[in-house]
Amino acid sequence: MINIVFFGTPAIALKSLEYLYNSDKINVLAVVTQPDKPAGRGHKLTMSPVKQFALEKGLPVFQPKSIRKEPEIQEELKNLNPDFFVTFAFGQILSQEVLDIPKYETINLHASLLPKYRGANPIQRAIINGDKETGICTMITELGLDCGDVCMREVIQISDNMTCVDLFEKISNSSPELLEKTLVGLVDKTISPQKQCENGICMANKLTKEETLIDWTKPAKEIHNLVRGIYKFPSAYFMYNDKIIKVLETRVVDGTGKCGEFVSVTKDGVKIACGENCILLVKVKPEGKGEMFAKDWVNGIKRY
Repeated sequence: MINIVFFGTPAIALKSLEYLYNSDKINVLAVVTQPDKPAGRGHKLTMSPVKQFALEKGLPVFQPKSIRKEPEIQEELKNLNPDFFVTFAFGQILSQEVLDIPKYETINLHASLLPKYRGANPIQRAIINGDKETGICTMITELGLDCGDVCMREVIQISDNMTCVDLFEKISNSSPELLEKTLVGLVDKTISPQKQCENGICMANKLTKEETLIDWTKPAKEIHNLVRGIYKFPSAYFMYNDKIIKVLETRVVDGTGKCGEFVSVTKDGVKIACGENCILLVKVKPEGKGEMFAKDWVNGIKRY
C-alpha cells in the first residue's frame, strides 16, 4: 500500500479523496484542509467538503491557518511517515520544509495542460479565452508556481457552451484515476516525470472585479466566453437603472446595432448589440431577485 496524506479543500477535490480512500493500492493516513469559514446568511462556521468526508471516515484532520508557519503540525505529519503528500485545490503554498516530509514527493493535481495556465484560475481562464481544450496534470510540487516536473496528463475538450461549472465537474471526475496511476507509477518507476517546456508558459491570474463587468464594445463571442467562464463564480454582469444584472446564460447570434442597446425581445431571450454580432441574453439574475429568463426580466421592466 502507498501511504499518503491528502491536502484539499473544495468540492472539486472530494471525488479524488473518495477514490483514493477506497483504492486497494492507496492508504490515506490523514487529511489537511483549510480552516472552517463563515458561510451563508448567518455566517455560520462551515467545514470544507473534504473535511466532512474525512470526519465521516474517521481520518485525522489538520486545519492549519498557514502550514508553513506551524511546526507542530509539520511534526505530526512527519510522524505519520507518508510516502506522498497529494495536493488538489488545497489553497495554501507549501514550504520546502513541508515538501521534504514525504518519503517520495508531493504530487499536485493541476487543472490545465502545463505549462499553460499556471496559477489560481486555470479552469475559468481556459473558457474565458475561448480554448477548445484544456486538461489536467499531475506534477511534482516544487517551490515556485506550478513549475514542477509533469508526471501524467489528460486532455479534456471544451464545447462552445460549456460553463466553468461543467468543466469543474469534468475535471473532478477525471482526476481521481490519474492521481492513482501517478502514485503507483512513481513507486513502480514506470513513470518518468518530464520537465515543463519553456515555450507556452502563461499565467491564470485571479479575476479582478473589473473583468467581470461586460464591455458591450467587445465581440459577442468574447462576451459569451466571459459569461460561461465565470458562470456563478462570480458571474458576469452589467448595470441597468443603477442595478446589477448578473448574466447566467447567453448565445451568440447575428445582428448589428449600437453597442449595449436592446435590439429585440423574443421568446428566446433579449438580443443586445455588441462590437461584433449580438448576444442573446437567455437567463439573468437581477439585483435583489432570483434567476429568471431574460425575456421575463425585460417584460417586468416594461410594466413600471
